[in-house]
Amino acid sequence: QVQLVESGGGLVQPGGSLRLSCAASGSIASINGMGWYRQAPGKERELVASISSGGSTNYANSVKGRFTISRDSAKNTVYLQMNSLKPEDTAVYYCNLRQWGTDYWGKGTLVTVSS
Repeated sequence: QVQLVESGGGLVQPGGSLRLSCAASGSIASINGMGWYRQAPGKERELVASISSGGSTNYANSVKGRFTISRDSAKNTVYLQMNSLKPEDTAVYYCNLRQWGTDYWGKGTLVTVSS
């Protein structure tokens, strides 16, 4: 079994920054993908950014140049550095781990961008 625990969400003003962290524990494969998704009220869950075990990254167009995903494979932890935050970034952010064809999810952390 795999457990994912997110941290780092909160309230921030437009233009501010936040750093999300997600620690994975349990049966973690050496080859996997990790990422962040978000779901705003009334909208579907969408991919924000992902990173492979080899370090390849992928970003949603809406966050390119503002968000950076990284991982510490030794700690099974993935990070999302969010800069220049906008009100439309407000959402619950979910950590994802994909291995052996199975998706695992964290419970989510709320990010609110408001003045």
